[in-house]
Amino acid sequence: MGQESEVSQTPWMSEEHKSRVEIGGNVSLMTISMATEGDETLHRQPQRSNTTSDGYLGLAERAFSAAGAAVLSAILVNPLDVAKTRLQAQAAGVPYSHPLSNVINRMAFSGPNMMFADLRCSPSCTRAGFCGTVAICPPDCFQYKGTLDVFYKIVRQEGFARLWRGTNAGLALAVPTVGIYLPCYDIIRNQLEQFMERNTPSMTPYAPVVAGSLARSLACMTCYPIELARTRMQAFKEVHTGKKAPGVWKTLFEVVSQVNSTSNIQKNLQNYRVLWTGLGAQLARDVPFSAICWSTLEPIRRRLLSLTGNESNTATLLGANFSAGFVAGSLAAAATCPLDVAKTRRQIEKDPVRALRMTTRQTLMEVWRDGGLRGLFTGVGPRVGRAGPSVGIVVSFYEVVKHVIHGHYATT
Repeated sequence: MGQESEVSQTPWMSEEHKSRVEIGGNVSLMTISMATEGDETLHRQPQRSNTTSDGYLGLAERAFSAAGAAVLSAILVNPLDVAKTRLQAQAAGVPYSHPLSNVINRMAFSGPNMMFADLRCSPSCTRAGFCGTVAICPPDCFQYKGTLDVFYKIVRQEGFARLWRGTNAGLALAVPTVGIYLPCYDIIRNQLEQFMERNTPSMTPYAPVVAGSLARSLACMTCYPIELARTRMQAFKEVHTGKKAPGVWKTLFEVVSQVNSTSNIQKNLQNYRVLWTGLGAQLARDVPFSAICWSTLEPIRRRLLSLTGNESNTATLLGANFSAGFVAGSLAAAATCPLDVAKTRRQIEKDPVRALRMTTRQTLMEVWRDGGLRGLFTGVGPRVGRAGPSVGIVVSFYEVVKHVIHGHYATT
């Protein structure tokens, strides 16, 4: 009470007190502002560390993380890849009926065994009729009408295991491809972001686009022959002849032998470039795919991770990366479907001379002329259905394994 009366009796003390309050208020505001900025920095730091908290990880650790993601993805989504390839190959004119269902082919192959031949699509088919003494199915049995129809007819006619046709090639392709792709993307993106933040900050958001395009190009050119073998293994139907279906190496050998047996082509050594048939179409598909995918994925992922702040753990990291990857992969797959159709057509071309002369632009024009917009988006359903989960699985598994390895290094 004495202090209050003393202050009231001395106005200059009141003014000084007021000034002190104002100064104190400014200091308080500055402190609050700095604390807020510090909090924001702390919130931003984990966000970046969740996506790139791997500064101490080397190329081997990154490649190990990517290889595990590739194996998981290749096994889970291979049936959708088979369905997509079959639909696109059918649109390109690949026949899926029994090779002896044609009368001319039967006459050329006629003999005692053809007297009462069973050429039905499957032993359980009830729609088959008889042409003389030969049991033959109607054409509808060999026409694919959609993704589910592909699944149904492959299981009934060729067996359940055929849905995973080309999985060995897919694994042989996915492990080195993703092992090159994701680690190179990480390294290139980190370097570009650091460079752009110092020199051209406005260009920093474009770092994922450039990094994804460069990394994907390098991975495609390195592993393309295996991609060619996988597409051919999935596209062509194997008739039950008692023989084992050709694998990766036999498929590639058949591609090369077709070229070497054709006259009036360049030297045999140069003919091995047929193993890279359709590489231009592959790059024309995968480079835009990567650009669209990463430019969509990174903002979504960082936004989702920013919501968790310092509370990020393995579960939130998995959920954020899978969600962002699923959305980004689906959008990129739908946008690049016409280029995927062109790539498939170039890869399944059996005429070696035509295969070496085909261009992506020419192929797209042929598809447009034959099927219009619908032809350009043949197989878009299974492609999107495959790409969304595939990208989500690969990216989330890759980031989680990196997070676990980084945590192990941090504790040791």
